[in-house]
Amino acid sequence: MNVAILGYGTVGSAVCEALIQNKELIKARCGKELKPVVALAITPKPNALVPVVQDIEEIIKREDIDIFVELMGGVNKPFAIISKLLKQGKAVVSANKAMLAYHRYELEEFAKNAFFGYEASVAGGIPIIKILKEGLSANQILGIEGILNGTSNFILSSMNEKNCSFDEALKQAQNLGYAEADPSFDIKGIDAAHKLLILASLAYGLRHKPEDILIQGIHEISSEDMYFAREFDFTIKLLGIARAQNGKVELRVHPAMLDKNRLLAKVNGVMNAINIKGDMLEDSLYYGAGAGGKATASAVISDLMDCARARSKTSMLGFERQIPYTLVSQDEIYTKYYLRLKVEDKIGVLSKITQLMSENQISIDSFLQKPKSKVDHSTLFFTTHHTYEKSIQTLLNTLEKQDFIKAKPFMMRIQS
Repeated sequence: MNVAILGYGTVGSAVCEALIQNKELIKARCGKELKPVVALAITPKPNALVPVVQDIEEIIKREDIDIFVELMGGVNKPFAIISKLLKQGKAVVSANKAMLAYHRYELEEFAKNAFFGYEASVAGGIPIIKILKEGLSANQILGIEGILNGTSNFILSSMNEKNCSFDEALKQAQNLGYAEADPSFDIKGIDAAHKLLILASLAYGLRHKPEDILIQGIHEISSEDMYFAREFDFTIKLLGIARAQNGKVELRVHPAMLDKNRLLAKVNGVMNAINIKGDMLEDSLYYGAGAGGKATASAVISDLMDCARARSKTSMLGFERQIPYTLVSQDEIYTKYYLRLKVEDKIGVLSKITQLMSENQISIDSFLQKPKSKVDHSTLFFTTHHTYEKSIQTLLNTLEKQDFIKAKPFMMRIQS
């Protein structure tokens, strides 16, 4: 089967290399040879393993291509190209989580009579799509918790282990090639949100887009938050979270404090991990490389082999096969919270803060005051018992208006 690679970058070149090097193994396992024959790139690639062209129409009009692998990135342009191919009955494999976050249900319709694989769109080499669609298909999925972005996980791990600032950890990630020059999608939680929406569609039939869910990044986390986490046996991770109950689902991406003894809390560096709770299997954890050329290529080729085996002559997306759940509004999210407040060091401040918490039906679980250094304010840390997102947001808005508050209050959720 002839394969066209639409996007000859880190992943595209890794796919070609693996298909060539493991040719006999792949053929033995899926029954057919998968042969890369052409690739698309914006600029010439003199050392490419296959012929490279810059005009996509030159590839699409070829009649000898059996499978198209989309690795272009972006949303609208690849969606238009893939839609055209699927409508023509062509087989497509994609690693494009952003496109799926916005257009997965349209693609479901277009792929009724064509193969479409997207294993590589979430968690790199971890076969989490197949796990949800096949391995756990008999389970009601009660919850998903995942470290879905390796860049953010590396930054938070560095801040914790090396006691460095966010900016220092980000710079290190960029120097090592783990973060882009513009890291916004990673550090603001957008990349993780795209992946969570794909998983939530499989588990709960949710049609929502990134704008519909709670997304908070890691860029405001400070060394003081790491200090508190260590004092109270927490580890800070950027998590994608889904919690289902009574036909409703909480869906959110944000940094969270985790008990340091939880398995997810021990996942460091650029690695990804996803914990899935089913009504039959209970908790199961899946760990591995969430990005990188070889890891992502592994997932891409897995889909190519599924296509070669002809396991499904129709769509494999799996988004339309259940009654959808209802998304819980952000105000109704119910969890524990952590607060960092910089306040004027004077009598009555703590009493006023606790009064405001009480007025918003928020109960304090723990309290810590960081010793003053040379600054003219004190840093107070609080954790709360379970309360609603609406209550905590109202409290934050009220606190920000108080004269004794010396910096914008910072909040983080606690995942228990």
